[in-house]
Amino acid sequence: MEKQTEKRITTPLTAEVSRELKCGEHVLISGIIYTGRDAAHKRLIELVERGEKLPIDVKDAIIYYVGPAPAKPGQVIGSAGPTTSYRMDAYAPTLLDMGLKGMIGKGKRSEEVVEAMKRNGAVYFGAIGGAGALLAKCIKKAEVVAYEDLGAEAIRRLTVENLPAVVIIDSQGKNLYEEGKAQYLAMLKEKETVE
Repeated sequence: MEKQTEKRITTPLTAEVSRELKCGEHVLISGIIYTGRDAAHKRLIELVERGEKLPIDVKDAIIYYVGPAPAKPGQVIGSAGPTTSYRMDAYAPTLLDMGLKGMIGKGKRSEEVVEAMKRNGAVYFGAIGGAGALLAKCIKKAEVVAYEDLGAEAIRRLTVENLPAVVIIDSQGKNLYEEGKAQYLAMLKEKETVE
């Protein structure tokens, strides 16, 4: 099997770059990304509904669905593995319509999120759950920029270097979870035919 090369991307994630990323591609992300989980997303959407300014600029940004563990002495951040993405599905379409171009998490997304991604040329990346300590090594700087009272779920600005991820859903709506399943079933069917 041919080894897949990793595509290097640097934030901001422009529409041009996000539209070039394809389902199943391995990427290394560098630059500034933001953290945010459901409690922070709820507050962001409440600000939007009131017509108020967000504490972060989501245009061409990537939000990593993570609530990092506290940093140990000498570390920038503690373990930083992805959280389940569907908990942000009620909020993501609004942020995508405001210019958000990338989300990093784990698990499936709703049809509403996929449609908003297609409409806005955005991408959903998967990070490896259970590898939080390794992912934390890619984080070179972390600072709380909003909602400090949420603790681990506060919004942080992260400076990352070669953070590994996989394009799970691309800007065309192609979904690795569906494609992979279809390929596997086709392989099984082919195997049954041969036997």
